[in-house]
Amino acid sequence: MKIGEVARRSGLTAHTIRYYERIGLIPYADRDRSGQRDYDASVLVWIEFLDRLKTTGMPIRDMLRYAALRAGGVETEAQRRSLLEQHRDRVRAHVAELQASLLVLDTKIAGYAGKDHEDEKI
Repeated sequence: MKIGEVARRSGLTAHTIRYYERIGLIPYADRDRSGQRDYDASVLVWIEFLDRLKTTGMPIRDMLRYAALRAGGVETEAQRRSLLEQHRDRVRAHVAELQASLLVLDTKIAGYAGKDHEDEKI
């Protein structure tokens, strides 16, 4: 699959895909006879996974570390698992912080229901 199709299907720009390839976040694509990148469809699954890591706040350095471990094969599974478990713990803590903040917002919003505007501290 050509870079344009990968871009269209992944939502990334061709520039971002080339950048990710250059820094080692995605594997180098094979080249066709004309020298154009020719990606295997499995790159879309990998890009989707990277997007999940990015969405959950994983730093790029950890994503690069995970990608390097992944390229190392089966013998790196324990290290990859550990990296993901640590990240999961950070995500869970962040979700808990967000839930606590949401509760404060909900309480504040409920306090406005049916009230005239009074002086308030917050």
